[in-house]
Amino acid sequence: MKTYIAKPLEVERQWFVIDATDQVLGRLASEVAAILRGKHKPTYTPNVDTGDFVIIINAEKVRLTGNKLSQKKMRHHSGYPGGLKEMDYRTVLQRKPEKAIEAAVKGMLPHNRLGAQMYRKLKVYRGNEHPHQAQQPELRELRG
Repeated sequence: MKTYIAKPLEVERQWFVIDATDQVLGRLASEVAAILRGKHKPTYTPNVDTGDFVIIINAEKVRLTGNKLSQKKMRHHSGYPGGLKEMDYRTVLQRKPEKAIEAAVKGMLPHNRLGAQMYRKLKVYRGNEHPHQAQQPELRELRG
């Protein structure tokens, strides 16, 4: 018996739409990361990007549990002394909810070139509309 190894040119990619309405941010991000990696396919190969494209709509309606809205902070640094910027997640979800979802998913992907390639297949939009109708994405329900 031989082990199947996927080759990058043989990978068939699908497009999925996921509605983030009333989804918990971390659980949404972990399932999206698994789809981007291709772990839902029988042809999954760890060193090849076998994942699918994911479109997330209604990003502003995502939910955080507990006190995370006021206590959890999104941080980034400019690289200069004193360049640390912090925002609590209540502010992040009001101003740019797409960034909250993107950061959560990016943290669950591999931190290398392969992870960056997978991350580029993620599209996040505020509201119900997205410009990817030509790809004929199918609606995907998440577990739980």
